[in-house]
Amino acid sequence: MTSNRIPILAWLISAALAGCGGGGSSGSPPVNVTPTPVPTVPSVTTTPAFTALSFNAPVALRQAPGDNSTWYVVEQAGRIQRFDNDPNTTTSTTFLDISSQVNNLSSETGMLSMTFHPQYPATPTVYVLYSTNGTLRTRLSSFQLTTGGDVLDPASENVLIEVPQPQTNHNGGDLAFTLDGLLLASLGDGGGAGDPGENAQNTRNLLGTVIRINVDGPPPYGLPADNPFAASNRCQLTAQSSDCAEIYAWGFRNPWRISVDSLSGDLWLADVGQNDWEEVNRVSLGGNYGWNDREGAHCFDPPANCANNFAEPVAEYDHGQGQSITGGYVYRGSNIANLVGRYVFGDFVSGRLFAVDVDSTPTVTATEIGDTSFGISTFGRDQDGELYVVNYNNGSLHRLVDAP
Repeated sequence: MTSNRIPILAWLISAALAGCGGGGSSGSPPVNVTPTPVPTVPSVTTTPAFTALSFNAPVALRQAPGDNSTWYVVEQAGRIQRFDNDPNTTTSTTFLDISSQVNNLSSETGMLSMTFHPQYPATPTVYVLYSTNGTLRTRLSSFQLTTGGDVLDPASENVLIEVPQPQTNHNGGDLAFTLDGLLLASLGDGGGAGDPGENAQNTRNLLGTVIRINVDGPPPYGLPADNPFAASNRCQLTAQSSDCAEIYAWGFRNPWRISVDSLSGDLWLADVGQNDWEEVNRVSLGGNYGWNDREGAHCFDPPANCANNFAEPVAEYDHGQGQSITGGYVYRGSNIANLVGRYVFGDFVSGRLFAVDVDSTPTVTATEIGDTSFGISTFGRDQDGELYVVNYNNGSLHRLVDAP
């Protein structure tokens, strides 16, 4: 992409400032709950990491299971780069390049996530989520290592799921494995201000959901028996007459980064707001998280007297603090002792860093713990539980550290 590339979530800035035409809920009180501050948390800062390297529109940063020697960076145009976990490293190499089949024409399309099979490299499979050329779809595929090699073979692609995308925004998605080896994928509502297709509340499509599948089950994938609609049909490209068996939870607008707590197994999800509120969810099986009836803990459509039977966000913040949330991880490292057991996340527009205690009772106000000048597109977590912050604007990587 060029030096004046549009950031992946930059459209949300103008959307928020212009009101998006979506019938916002500015100033509306929360439904059921009153936000209260979380306990005091330490101040943190960042320090540059791998200073000789930079990447083109990086949107994910990963390590393979049990391997602290190497990092992998997803570039939005359709490439995965790999480099040694050495602060003095000067080179990266290509792990996968499928840029010729990735739609990267919009600020929110492209290759958006990757994750390794939990038994990698014994099971030499990597999963990738990307937007397709031609008819715009979100595609979840697996790729295999080349025979006897250490790069992925583009010709080995196995398409697991394709989801039609009615718009070029809210294509946001992420991948993660549960502690018991099931694959999770998050999907946006399909775009358009205010979810005009009411997709996020329609469980007969996969838009606005988190799905959960068993990639080790019978082809094309197994369906966990406790998925809410497991007895129903798989959802692919055609219209469905029944609920989608892959769904784990729903009611999301544009979930930008999910992660699984390495200790508890809890699923954390950051959902980008529309006009007023950014939210953090601790996602439970079968939960409905409210969009587009709700934005955060507040009524959206209708702007008052909306339903109150949705799962509440754990935390939220308004657009005075930021305008596009980027999810992170529960901190389980050892270098920032007072941050242990807190979910750490950021904001793409303001560059601020936030945290919320994992035991918080919904809904609390997110607490700012640091500030950066970055366009925070994603976080990374190493094998020791330490966290890294990715700056989309210049492609640089940074390590989270205790403030002096």
